[in-house]
Amino acid sequence: MEQEKNTLSVLQIAPGQYPQQVEIDNDLKALQQAVGGSIGASYPFADPVAIVYTDDGKLMGLPLNRALRDENGEMYDAVAGTFLVVGLGEEDFASLSPEMAQKYEQLFHQPEAFLKLGNRLLVLPVPDESPTEKPRTKPSAEHER
Repeated sequence: MEQEKNTLSVLQIAPGQYPQQVEIDNDLKALQQAVGGSIGASYPFADPVAIVYTDDGKLMGLPLNRALRDENGEMYDAVAGTFLVVGLGEEDFASLSPEMAQKYEQLFHQPEAFLKLGNRLLVLPVPDESPTEKPRTKPSAEHER
């Protein structure tokens, strides 16, 4: 038996941000912390992956994050708040295989913005920031001691 804690390698996708590959503990508390609330899971894809999201994210008014689309590319739902893409094991969540991680990183790569028009929801890709606006991570002229 493995003594060490099972960690999962999954994709974490926050509103307005690119997907990040993260390691989280394979337990309910860690999943809840990762999405910020009680979790729901859905299985919208043919692949052995699940989306883990904040169960009542829409009710809580969390920002809409990414559209879920059917095979024709039509949006049928949108995930609110931060969500995870996790692999499916025999009876539990599992790490994403490298192929799945890559596939869903690409699928959800582009942050999306949602506009309400009457009762319709428009989805717009959020344009990449132009390089000039990116804050430099270099420390600003700090004195060497």
